[in-house]
Formats: sequence, structure tokens, C-alpha cells
Amino acid sequence: MLLQNKTVAVIGGGPGGLTLARLLQLKGVDVKVYERDENRDGRVQGATLDLHFESGLKALEEAGLLEAFKANYRPDNDRYRILDKNGVIFHDDHEKESTRDFGDEWFRPEIDRGPLRDILLDSLQPDTVVWDSHIISLEKISNSWKIIFKNGNTAVADIVIGADGANSKIRSIVTPIKAVYTGATYLVGNIPDLEKNTPKISALLKGGKISAMGDSKMIFASAKGDGSLDFYICWKTDVNWAKESGIDLKDNKQVLEWFKNEFDGWDTIWLELFDYENIDFTPRPLYSMPLDQHWETQPNITLLGDAAHLLPPNGEGVNTAMLDALDLTESLTNGKFTNLQSAIAHYEKQMFARFVDEGKITADMMDWMFSPDGLKIMVEMLNELPG
Repeated sequence: MLLQNKTVAVIGGGPGGLTLARLLQLKGVDVKVYERDENRDGRVQGATLDLHFESGLKALEEAGLLEAFKANYRPDNDRYRILDKNGVIFHDDHEKESTRDFGDEWFRPEIDRGPLRDILLDSLQPDTVVWDSHIISLEKISNSWKIIFKNGNTAVADIVIGADGANSKIRSIVTPIKAVYTGATYLVGNIPDLEKNTPKISALLKGGKISAMGDSKMIFASAKGDGSLDFYICWKTDVNWAKESGIDLKDNKQVLEWFKNEFDGWDTIWLELFDYENIDFTPRPLYSMPLDQHWETQPNITLLGDAAHLLPPNGEGVNTAMLDALDLTESLTNGKFTNLQSAIAHYEKQMFARFVDEGKITADMMDWMFSPDGLKIMVEMLNELPG
């Protein structure tokens, strides 16, 4: 086996990196995951995820974790409502009875990031994850890599997999190609106890998801299993908006005044997003890797997930990362390749092709979603889905 007597370092403990570690351990591989969080509870995990039949769920099944997922997913959280800026409902999944279930290619069950991460963490051998490991740099030592961390620790591995997300430190070792700004920005927040703090929006959510669209802008909101509300205010703006606007994002009143101006004409129901005082508003300019990106395969380092093929949020991100993990494991352990470089090249060829397909769809989505006809197109698209 190519990985016999080899040590693998996975940089990043997100779903993609942890899925890779689980799959490799099932094949008897010596693997460590280096994660910058201080511990497994060191950071609140983000929004709800929907896993797909052909990718995320497939990877979990191969990892022997599908039953654990079924015990933790959130039935009916995938129910979606599409509204206009005045809160008028144009599409409502709550009005129809869902007949979909596991095994159906269109069934996309939802789970919060925290429980998904816990499932993956609990499946790993003890001490697989090395916490508080914020990578600073890599150094090539003969045929291995020396990994240097911010806390002064170091590690050595025969193979390094960069699964460290959009701001990957590993990517620059693999390629100089950088992401480009898409022209759109999200302002992200979380509000605890949504029924108490956002009662009108809570009534619209009914435990699921909503998108409100109008004026080439959008508000997306999702109920989480802990009773909180994740929301994303989305609009086209300059990449340096957060710095150039002069707004103190820790001051609700300033953010509210900005919203009233930027989203002028939107219903007052959306002002509930600013009533809770202790929100950490986080600006997230949306970036994308160039669709024609390519690099020469190296013998013992590669990338997966957003580190490899960042795209704006499109419903595929975590699923693609988990499928990357499955494909990379297969290439490294199926015995069909004579050396690591050819195995990695086979994986990267699959990954590049998938990225081009998804990238074209995502670019088209960004065009229509922020167009004057975004609401109409979204409703027509959802109404055409089977079941």
C-alpha cells in the first residue's frame, strides 16, 4: 500500500478534513489532524448543512457513520420558504407532505455543523486531532514536511493534505493562484432564542429556512437545533465595504441605520434582526477560485474542499469537501497506482473537473440571484424540482 509506514497530516478539522481522517483510519493509515481551535468546544460552529445523496451522505456511508447521522439530523429543517421583501410567501415547502427519505437522490437531510463535527470527531481514534495547532509555515525536509505552528510546536509528516478552508495556509505551497472577489458580500449574524428575540421571523421560519428576495438583494435565515437563528444579509458592494463604510459592526444602532438605508423599502419585519444587542456582525465578501485553475501535481501534498476550490455558498461546499475526502482516500489506498504522485494526480483530475461543473452553475446562480428577477427565477426553479 502506498501509505504503508507513512504519516499523513491533515491541516484543518472541518467536515472535509475529519471525513478524510476517518476514511484513512479505516484503511489502517497513520493520520493526524491539526486544528487551530483550542479544543472541540473552542468555537461556535456555523450554519445548518444539508447533505446530498451523491456526496456528503455517500462519504458518511463509506465511513460507517450514516446511522449516527440519522440519529442526529433534523427532520423537516430542510423545509424552505421563499418570500419577497415584504414577507409575502411565494414558495412554501410546509404546504406539501414530503415523501422523501434516505436513498432518494433528492432527499437532502439537514444537520447543524456542531453535531456533524461531533459525529466525525467521535469516530476517530483517541488523540487523532491535535488542537491549538495554528499552522504558520511548512518546510520541505528531504521527502517529508516539517509543519511549524504558532504555539511553537512542530510536527513532521510524509504527506500533507490542506483542508484548512478559504484562507488556507497550505494552498500557497501548492499553487500561487488566488481567489477573486465575486462582487457580493454577506453580513452574517446569530441570534439566540429566536422565538423570544425574533418572534415574527420565527413564525415565518417554522423551524426551517427562508430566503427573502427583492431589489437584487437577499436575506437568508435558518433555524438551528439550539433554538438560535443564523442569518445572512446579502447584497452587491465593494470588496472593502467593511472598512470603507465607517460602520462600527459592534454597534447595533449603526448597523441598523445602514440596513434601513441599503434595504430601503423592505418590510419592518426584518428590523427584528437588529433588536438583540449582543450580535457579532461578521462581513464575508464572497470569493471564487478561477474556473480555469490548474497546478502541477506534487508528490506528497494536495488540497481538498474550499482550500482547493472555493466557491460562493451554493449548497455544495461541505458535500464537495466530503466527496473530495472519499475520492482522495480511494486514490491513495486502492492499490492501482505505483506512486503517491500518480495517485494524487488522479484525485486532482477528478476534483478539477467537478469544480468546473459546479463553478459554472454557481456563477450562473450568482448572476440571477442578484438580478431584478431573482425572486421569480428562484420560485420557478424550486417549483420544477421533483417531489
